[in-house]
Formats: sequence, C-alpha cells, structure tokens
Amino acid sequence: MQAYGYSTKRATRKSACEHEVRNFDQRLAALYSLAVALPGRRFMATERRVGRRYELNPDNASKIVQFPPQRPKRPRELQDPLNYYLYHPLAWQLARVLARTPLTPNMVSVMGAAMVVAASFAYTQLAWPASAALGMALHMGWHVVDGADGDLARLTGRSSPIGEMVDGLCDYVSHAVLYVMLAFWLQVHGGDFSGWHAWALVVFAGVSHAVQSNHVEVQRRQYQYWVYGTPWLRNSKAQDDSPVDTGWAGALVGLYLSVASGMTPHALRVDAAVAAAKDDPVRLAEIAAAVRAESPPLLLMCKFLGPNPRAIVLGLSMFAGTPLWYMLYQSLVLNVLLVVSVRMHNAAAQRIALRIGA
Repeated sequence: MQAYGYSTKRATRKSACEHEVRNFDQRLAALYSLAVALPGRRFMATERRVGRRYELNPDNASKIVQFPPQRPKRPRELQDPLNYYLYHPLAWQLARVLARTPLTPNMVSVMGAAMVVAASFAYTQLAWPASAALGMALHMGWHVVDGADGDLARLTGRSSPIGEMVDGLCDYVSHAVLYVMLAFWLQVHGGDFSGWHAWALVVFAGVSHAVQSNHVEVQRRQYQYWVYGTPWLRNSKAQDDSPVDTGWAGALVGLYLSVASGMTPHALRVDAAVAAAKDDPVRLAEIAAAVRAESPPLLLMCKFLGPNPRAIVLGLSMFAGTPLWYMLYQSLVLNVLLVVSVRMHNAAAQRIALRIGA
C-alpha cells in the first residue's frame, strides 16, 4: 500500500474554503486515476484539515471509501483512570470539533492556560463555596483542553517541536499565575501563614511544582522514546537547524532539559543506546523489553506526582476554606515522593544500561 498525504491551508473566507475543497477533490481524482493505471495496488489520501482519510481501491471503482479520523493511541500504561476514561476521550472529541475551525493547536494551548488563570481568579475572588466549585471545575477542565491541543496537532498534521514547547510554556506560566493569586489570598487570610510567610510558602511550593512537573514529563517522554520510538523535545533539539535550538526558544529548552538531566543523568545512557540502534529493530526490541521490565513502579510514581491528583487536592483544599493544605501537600508530601522517584529512576536507568550493555 502506498500513502499520499495532502494538506490544505486553512481559509477564513467561505469562497476560499470551497476552492480548497474542490482542489482536494481534484487531487483525489488524479490519485484515483493513478490507482486505476496501476492495478492491484491500494492508495490512501489524507485531508489533513479535518483529519479524514480516504482509501482508493481500483478493484472497487464504484466508490471511494472514507474513513473517520483515528483517535491517537496513547500507551495505556501511562494513563491513570481519569485520563483514560474521562480527560483523553473528551480531549479527542473537542479536537475533532476544533479541526473544523480556524483555531490552531497553539491557540488551544493558550485557551488551556486561560482556563487555569480563570480558575485562579475563581478560587480567590468569588465567595465560598462557589469559588471552590468553579475553580475546581475550571482547573479540571484544563486537563481536557491540554490534551486537545496535541490531538488537534496530530489530527491536522501540525505537530512540531515549537508546538510542544508552546504547550509546556503555557502550562508553566498559567500555573505561576495561579500560585501568585493564591499567595495574595494567603497573605490576607492565611492566619499564621499570612504576610511574608505566605509568599515564602507559595514560592517554595511553586518551584517544587515546576521541578516535579519537569521530572514527570521527561520520564514519560523518555519512556515513550525508549519503548515506542516516539521522538520528543530532546531529539528535536539535537537536530541540525532545529527551531528549538536557537534564540530564546533554545535557551528555554536547554534549561528544561538541563534540569531533567541533572535529576536523572543515567537516563542519557539509555537515550544514547536507543539512538545508536535506530536501524536495528532487534536491538531496539531488546532495549524496549529491558525498559518495560523496570517500568511499572516508576510509572506509578509518575502518576502520583502528575497533575491529576494535584488539581483534585487543590480543589478539596479550597472547599476546606484555604489553599494552605494544598501548599503543605505540594511542599512536603510531593517533594518526598519526588526524592523517592528520582532515586528509583536513577537506579532503574543504571540497571537498564547494565542489562543492554550501554
């Protein structure tokens, strides 16, 4: 089977959009003529603007078979129940709707950031308990939008290293705003943690949040690269003329990867082994098997440190009348788990490297 991909530029005017549809139909017809001229072969074309796929079969000339967009398959072992049963299915449905609009994946990332900022204002500016209910709903809703930007990028053929960086930047900046708003609230209403104590606690909790998120995101990306061969930001940065290797983007990505490498340096040995085996499927399968054997407790730790429990704990803390409990959870409980997780990941990376001879 041979595949031919076509992408159509998004139009803002109806007449231009109609021209694009006709243009795609013309190209589809030309491809069908090619299929007829080469009997016994199947051809596929993808209309990336809306994610539709067509299969052209010369053995059945009566019609062209149209397939619905295919939902991206995320590894089940990386998903907790909330992601698997709620957030990711909703994100896919949202992405399918957004694929028919002028919105780009980066715009959706900004929309997700706006939801977190809106949650911070709801938590701190509205009367309780409406503040806690609306803030928690917006913060949990962010998880859906945060998944939809990636689904939209894959659906419309617009995945890119810059998009991955924009997504992460929106997440970090929006949560920085959330922590600042909660610090202002604690400064006034925090009791023993009011005044400068509030700012000290929140700054420590916020920095902890950033480091924990870096650890979880990088471990999940590395796992997908080692087991499934899915490239990520580190691979993009290593390429010549990479858009995330120069200017301010390169500086941000460099800092992000440096923090990750500083916590789990032994993972770089496995990275190097995967890169060296890119043309050797037997060797890649050997590495993937070694990684899978070590992964269950590591992936469980990442789920505990991930964003889903954090959003729920913050919401419950606000229902209890104060963000103080969340800040203590973030600063104490999650940092203990981070230390344990880093030690576990380093030990596992050393065992994997030894097993595969890296």
